[in-house]
Amino acid sequence: MSDPQNYTIGWVCAISTESVAAQAFFDEKHDPPAEVAQNDNNSYALGRMGNYNVVIAVLPDGEYGLVSAASVAKDMLHTFSNIRIGLMVGIGGGAPSQQHDVRLGDIVVSSPRDGKGGVVQYDFGKAIQDRAFLETGFLNQPPTVLRSAVSGLRSGYEADGHRLENDIREVLQKKPRLRKKYSRPPADSDRLYIPDHLHQGSNGSCHQVCGDDPSTLVWRSPRDEEEDDPVIHYGLIASANQLMKDAQARDKVAAEKGVLCFEMEAAGLMNHFPCLVIRGICDYADTHKNKQWQGFAAMAAAAYAKDLLRHIPPNKIESERRVSEVLGNSQ
Repeated sequence: MSDPQNYTIGWVCAISTESVAAQAFFDEKHDPPAEVAQNDNNSYALGRMGNYNVVIAVLPDGEYGLVSAASVAKDMLHTFSNIRIGLMVGIGGGAPSQQHDVRLGDIVVSSPRDGKGGVVQYDFGKAIQDRAFLETGFLNQPPTVLRSAVSGLRSGYEADGHRLENDIREVLQKKPRLRKKYSRPPADSDRLYIPDHLHQGSNGSCHQVCGDDPSTLVWRSPRDEEEDDPVIHYGLIASANQLMKDAQARDKVAAEKGVLCFEMEAAGLMNHFPCLVIRGICDYADTHKNKQWQGFAAMAAAAYAKDLLRHIPPNKIESERRVSEVLGNSQ
């Protein structure tokens, strides 16, 4: 059995698809923890990624949102009190715009902008009548060691590109059972519909029921060989307890707040589990949601997170204070 004190990286996932993708990138898998704290209700996957021992926790089946994420992170710190940095890794809904060519399979990394820490919690309740979106509090930014690693990785990618898709292919070669669900879907399945074209009916794919009439689609030029694919975007992530499934509301929040994607957990973590949020884009936060891209998007986010860890020297992690101490709740 594994000693919880040997783990310094805490990794939180919202759904099992994200956890499966994350575990696929373990260089070695470890036994379950020897024991957990009395008030810890999480289930854990333990392993090594590069130089680091990583503990992965996933929200309970069927639970979503800010409170559940905060509870999972809090329980993790009760048992794994030596954690120095946190990661929230998984999928999200993209907010494409003229300024940001966000596409399915791309990656969004939370980065401070305009005085905001990288994640924006907004109040969706006002949207029903007057479409006013209110921020509900300031959220902390990721720890400096993570922001520095993001900056260094970003510079390297800009100069030399990345090999994330190769990393994903290598993982899937070793784990053939995952290929069907976690491989990149066909390019023609990435459809961005105009905001007022709603998904028709509840059955069938968008290709079948919504069609590919050019008048209903946003035209985007194919990415050329010199462009990274997936593309990594850096900026604000919008987080709330309600799932965003409205393209017009999506575009309004994106324009007002400058956000690149939407999700439902990160705002519950930032002030209770200082972390970097990494989201693979699996849909466009509209009525055309489906699960076809979830597996690959989760793999893309996990591949980026592992590459990020490769670029953090071990002594930098060792010099970080324990998260539980930073938060004032050390055991």
